[in-house]
Amino acid sequence: MKRFWIIAIPLVFLLVPQLGYSQCKNFAKKVCKSELAPYLHDGNYNAAILTEGEDAELFKTFYAGQEYRVAVCASSSLPKVEFTIMDTQRKVLYSSKNNNYSLFYDFKAETTQMLIISVKVNTKSGNAPADELVSGCVAIMFGLKVK
Repeated sequence: MKRFWIIAIPLVFLLVPQLGYSQCKNFAKKVCKSELAPYLHDGNYNAAILTEGEDAELFKTFYAGQEYRVAVCASSSLPKVEFTIMDTQRKVLYSSKNNNYSLFYDFKAETTQMLIISVKVNTKSGNAPADELVSGCVAIMFGLKVK
């Protein structure tokens, strides 16, 4: 019986993060994919569980002449999520914070380049105790305009 626990406990620690990612990926498929319409989804589901105050970055290549939609969605339990698009020198090209926390951004890539998409989960208020922070799924989705 002791041998069972020696094997089972490490397996639980390996599987629990995968279950969270799986649920988050399903959230992206079911809830966020529709935010791309009428653009065609690129087939990738970029999602992670984030907590208030946390941020994450994603690097993606965009090709000259193509029209794109970048959409960000989050679990309803989370406060507002801000996303920023930057070039590799970290020059801000777009900020949802400056655009009423819009959930998507449409643009045409003038040149082929790698861009950084940064998402940040705001905090609800400065009064909330640290042990009451909320976590939830945040997804970044990409769509391509079909001509």
